[in-house]
Amino acid sequence: MPSASFAASHEGLFNQGMNKLFICDMREDDIPAILEIEKISFTIPWSEQDFLNELYKKNAFPKVAVFERNIIGYICVNYHLHEAQILNLAVHKDFRRQGVATILMDEAIRELNKKGCAFIYLKVRVSNTSAQRFYELFGFKVESIRKKYYGYPDEDALLMMRRL
Repeated sequence: MPSASFAASHEGLFNQGMNKLFICDMREDDIPAILEIEKISFTIPWSEQDFLNELYKKNAFPKVAVFERNIIGYICVNYHLHEAQILNLAVHKDFRRQGVATILMDEAIRELNKKGCAFIYLKVRVSNTSAQRFYELFGFKVESIRKKYYGYPDEDALLMMRRL
């Protein structure tokens, strides 16, 4: 939860239902801000090259959440025929639990519906129960376990799936 001073200085975000938040296509010049969020969100963060790869993939749509000209979150999605995969989703620590990830997921699901996808997959650390609960709110269910999928620390991943 953001501090009281942060909340007071960003009153519009919290009291106006995020109506100053915009979801846009990710661009190359967004990557430095994205990398800052990535580094505080994950033990093994993606590199600049990883994000550049997403920008130029044929069947991908990386999106950013922008608030007051600042990138505060992002999502990277790949799709092929009727299947899609959420590869990366993160929100700046000062904006978590404010609905940003929900808006990004809603946008991704809308896009995937338009593209005719029937299934969405994602992987999440077994220990990341808050993320699991978040995905369950969107109808994702555990399909299987990927043993030792993650490193640093070594951990299994849950493969979750949702039908569209």
